[in-house]
Amino acid sequence: MNIEQIREYCLSKKGTNEDFPFDEDTLVFKVMGKMFALTSLKSWECGESAINLKADPDYSQELRAEYNSIRPGYHMSKKHWNTLYLHEGELQPQFIKELIDHSYNMVVKGLSKKLQQALKQ
Repeated sequence: MNIEQIREYCLSKKGTNEDFPFDEDTLVFKVMGKMFALTSLKSWECGESAINLKADPDYSQELRAEYNSIRPGYHMSKKHWNTLYLHEGELQPQFIKELIDHSYNMVVKGLSKKLQQALKQ
């Protein structure tokens, strides 16, 4: 997947917007104001595409054990975030989408009932 496909997929999720809250390089995708994916645009330009996604802690461990290109989240909580090194070519597009879905769903599950209700409308 290229950066535009990642962007389009993330933005297709209900209640999602994109933002650059940290700097001009780090593209962040949020659902109802909470991060579920982020990526460095410079890394894509340099051919080292990667994306950080949230994951259930146990599932994170399983993913890291099974895939060489999934590692603890770079500059993130190692317990709750993974970095997917997409440029290594190990992860298939459909699986990447499933991991984006998992991250999105984890964040939605952690939203307040009021925000979850607003998202459903």
